[in-house]
Amino acid sequence: MSASARPDTTPGTRTEPRRSMAVCALIGAAVTAAVDEIVFHQILGWHHFYDRATTSAGLLSDGLLHTAELLALCAGFFLYADLRRRGSLAAPHAWAGLFLGMGAFQLFDGVVDHKLLRLHQVRYGVDVTPYDVAWNLAGLSLLLIGAALAVRAARRHGDRERPE
Repeated sequence: MSASARPDTTPGTRTEPRRSMAVCALIGAAVTAAVDEIVFHQILGWHHFYDRATTSAGLLSDGLLHTAELLALCAGFFLYADLRRRGSLAAPHAWAGLFLGMGAFQLFDGVVDHKLLRLHQVRYGVDVTPYDVAWNLAGLSLLLIGAALAVRAARRHGDRERPE
């Protein structure tokens, strides 16, 4: 069998689709939090995680977000490594989870943090409507990609589970 046609696991091991999806959703959410924190908080300086107080409080909130995101990345990669070590990673489900986690974080941030709780906006001093639309459409796109990948992975996994 060629390397490109190699199955996801070694013979005799069972994949763990739900766990693969959950672990990679954690990684996806953490990666998106990192991109948000690094690009929009640090490089562009458009906002802090909590902008309804002093700059010091905003910087503290950014540090706490960064800490949470790093802990989630570390935990996610340890769990991912465990799945790989045991040969139980279901790669199609893992990809679906990655995109679902990325989209879920982005939409949660855009809807809950930006609009419901008003912790911060994407940007200040401008009309935020195009920023909000782009932010939430990006999150929705990631979520839809993840959902499509999850449906595809479930169908493929179901086909493998059925006796012939």
